[in-house]
Amino acid sequence: MRTRLCTAALIAALVTGTAVGPVAAASAPAGASAAYPAASRQQDGPDTAALRQALRGLPDRDTTAALVRVGGRGSWHGSAGVRDLCSRRGPLENARFRAGSTTKTVTAAIVLQLAAEKEIDLDGTVQHYLPGLLPKSFDKPVTVRQLLTFTSGLQPGASLGPENAEGYANRFRTLTPQAVVAASVAKGPYRGDGEGPGKKQRYSNIDYTVLGMLIEKVTGDTYEHQAAVRIFRPAGMTHTSFPRGADPRIHGPHHRGYQRLASGEVVDATEWNMSDRWAAGNMISTTADLEKFLFALFRGELVPRPLLEKEMLTVPAVKGAKLSAGLQRYDAGDGRVVWGKSGGRPGYNTFIAATPDLSRTLVYSVNAVDAKGETMNPVAERLVRAAFAPGNR
Repeated sequence: MRTRLCTAALIAALVTGTAVGPVAAASAPAGASAAYPAASRQQDGPDTAALRQALRGLPDRDTTAALVRVGGRGSWHGSAGVRDLCSRRGPLENARFRAGSTTKTVTAAIVLQLAAEKEIDLDGTVQHYLPGLLPKSFDKPVTVRQLLTFTSGLQPGASLGPENAEGYANRFRTLTPQAVVAASVAKGPYRGDGEGPGKKQRYSNIDYTVLGMLIEKVTGDTYEHQAAVRIFRPAGMTHTSFPRGADPRIHGPHHRGYQRLASGEVVDATEWNMSDRWAAGNMISTTADLEKFLFALFRGELVPRPLLEKEMLTVPAVKGAKLSAGLQRYDAGDGRVVWGKSGGRPGYNTFIAATPDLSRTLVYSVNAVDAKGETMNPVAERLVRAAFAPGNR
């Protein structure tokens, strides 16, 4: 009965925009005292006043909570909202969350490590490394680099439906990565003018699902263990992991995630079997761990710097391309370029980003009720603007 009452309360609150709990004040910068002035700004550091303002008013109609860390020249971290709409308790700064497609950046880093070790040739083909995976309808070779840059020409695989509709009803069903890939290859490659491997960039989970299979084939190990030993442990990411198989839970401290359905109903989407997302989007992490990952990656500690520059910090020579190997290029204005990756799973919206010189980094987890929506969450948009605004160095 408690769940039904909580659901009724949260639906009313999120539809009307009425606050349902205390708004937690954004925390002071790391190492600062609680008396740190709200409107102050670290010299040559983040605009803390703008960041605090970006978090005000939570929970609201779109967002129940937010966690954010800004680093580089000066550091700041903050939180706001409620950890769940039933107890109305404040946010947990160390909360774990579904990191969505930021998983792809980890997958890309593993592949590039294997390339540096001469275990994988980026110009080598899927047909060579995974013989029999692609049928004869794939009459042109698909390279590892094309998988990394979303230019493989593979069509999307199977799914359990949109997250705001039948996907929610199917959230405890299991769809294996193998079934996802099988449905993709059964469709054959994209056909038509300007199509084919290396011709067009299309963002899709399928490329990174195949890369997960490639990692397992080359290493003779599980993708999850390779991520742990190659990325999580070296970077000090002690609270990052993958669910065990079809386990729908987030273990450890976490916020509840909520999803607005197409009908307008708002539901608790915290428990969800994400096994089909696997190497493309099944990671669970924290903002502190993802910040560690950014620093280790951009310092060349996870991927050798030459490969980092050539593959992750360079967009392929394909018309309209914005994505590299696991990252996306953003123009932050004032001559600054930012490289980052977003991720969205029901109830959880994530973003990691950094300037190449690490003068500014941003990691956030926003509990959005439309994390897979076509438009950017308002809180997330304000955070990006506050962290990377021109002149904010």
